[in-house]
Amino acid sequence: MRWLPHYDADVPRSLAPYPDKTLLDYLAELAREHGDNAALLFKGAALSYRQLEAESTAFAAALVAMGVTHGDRVALVLPNCPQFVVAEFGAWKAGAVVVPLNPTYSERELEVALVSTQARAVVALTPFYQRVKAVQARTQVQCVIATSIKEYLPPVLRLLFTLLKEHKDGHRISLADGDARFQSLLRRHRRAPRPSVTVRPDDRAVILSSGGTTGTPKGVVGCHRDYVVAGLQIYEWTKSAKQRWVDVIMAPLPLFHVYANLGLQPLAFVGPNPLSLVPNPRDIDDLLKTIKQVRPAFFNGVPTLYAAILNHPDVRAGKVDLSSIKLCFSGAAALMAETKKQFEALTGARIVEGYSLTEGMMACCINPVKGTNKIGSIGMPLPDVDVRIVDADAGTRELAVGEVGEMIMRAPEHMLEYWNNPAETSETLRVHGSGAPWIHTGDLAYMDEDGYLFIVDRKKDLVKTSGYQVWPREIEEVLSSHPAVMEVGVAGIPDALKGEVTKAWVVLKADQHATEDELRSYCRERLAPYKVPAHIAFRTSLPKTMVGKVLRRVLAAEDRA
Repeated sequence: MRWLPHYDADVPRSLAPYPDKTLLDYLAELAREHGDNAALLFKGAALSYRQLEAESTAFAAALVAMGVTHGDRVALVLPNCPQFVVAEFGAWKAGAVVVPLNPTYSERELEVALVSTQARAVVALTPFYQRVKAVQARTQVQCVIATSIKEYLPPVLRLLFTLLKEHKDGHRISLADGDARFQSLLRRHRRAPRPSVTVRPDDRAVILSSGGTTGTPKGVVGCHRDYVVAGLQIYEWTKSAKQRWVDVIMAPLPLFHVYANLGLQPLAFVGPNPLSLVPNPRDIDDLLKTIKQVRPAFFNGVPTLYAAILNHPDVRAGKVDLSSIKLCFSGAAALMAETKKQFEALTGARIVEGYSLTEGMMACCINPVKGTNKIGSIGMPLPDVDVRIVDADAGTRELAVGEVGEMIMRAPEHMLEYWNNPAETSETLRVHGSGAPWIHTGDLAYMDEDGYLFIVDRKKDLVKTSGYQVWPREIEEVLSSHPAVMEVGVAGIPDALKGEVTKAWVVLKADQHATEDELRSYCRERLAPYKVPAHIAFRTSLPKTMVGKVLRRVLAAEDRA
């Protein structure tokens, strides 16, 4: 494994054997031995390990009293807030499988997810309650548990919310018969013992949503062991840059996504370190206020979030102190070199770019915290994670250094299956030779002589124009380096003569101006002629996932429409 000599000196080459534990075991130990320490930080309030242990036990008892049994699914339609973690750990203590869902889902998307997972109960924030109720009759959901965002706010904020905001945006609701309020359940069962349910590391823990390599929605099943393995791997990789107990880990990315759920969350308990929850990372004013409040040492984001911070008027005016940040992680999409350069210059922190996918359950590749960071690279595999580059067609022939092919991964943590989808499971998890299966990522990449990996693009996003292969990311990198460009997405669109050509959709910075001819000229100086976008359109925003990935397929579909 050519990457091992390039590990930071304090990172072990292997962490095997991994402890036969779950995050529930870590929380129980923390509550017993360090119960007063802060586990979660939220809007100026803190929830200690002892409180989290007690409240999650109460919620577990409530679920069991409602008839939830081992293996049942409990869906969470929640932003990042303490209720998410309390409900998640409580569902696990009841032996249930957690189904975290995107709160912005439409009724149709919610219905599809609830029907496919056969969820028995749903915990929803009050503004999303009516959306769940609208589809409940067509699902197997027996009870909806509603919770208000104000429940874990400090007293003054809670009062202000009640007086000024609760009547807006659906926060004040009336419960239907058979439903319950989250806090009422906790009070009713606060003296109940933890349910006598055995939860093993290899039990199913979570079903996360993923488009997989085909772009169609699927439920990715992970087990409790995955959380511990991923948490320990990331802890060992980053331990030199943060102090246990003291340094705050900031989670502005949604807990329904693998990045925060299986990356940041277990890292906070394995560390241990306080975890600061940000409910809406698109509210940059609130995000910057939270940074001022909690002074995070480890900041986590996606490229669009770093760009948004850099372009905030207060940041540009030098009014925001970001000096507490020592280490940043960027994932989910390609980090443009110019964004990395500007953010590191502003903060003095180091941004390490990394990679994982939902199917990998946070089996990661990350750039070293202290060692060489190669521009454009996602870094190297973490301890006990193995990566190969194979031919993109059959996926059976390993390629030489520098050759572009499909990236496949193997690690102690990976999905068990796609929920009730054996055909897609066998397409993604494949055995080559002996040993555990390999995850076929659907990403085109190459490895250099030092074992650093470079993502070229998604197999599905590859554009073929006049017989040439063009990777949208390369064009995005060039356009994003133009001083007037804030965001860009590139995709292929049909062309009668060339089959496909590339089109770029550009968002300009607020005080900047550029024309299509100017940007195409800029590209011609930096790209081969066939890579220069045939068309450039200007927009005020780009369609993105909740974690900030630009939805190239949506852009292309809108263009066709």
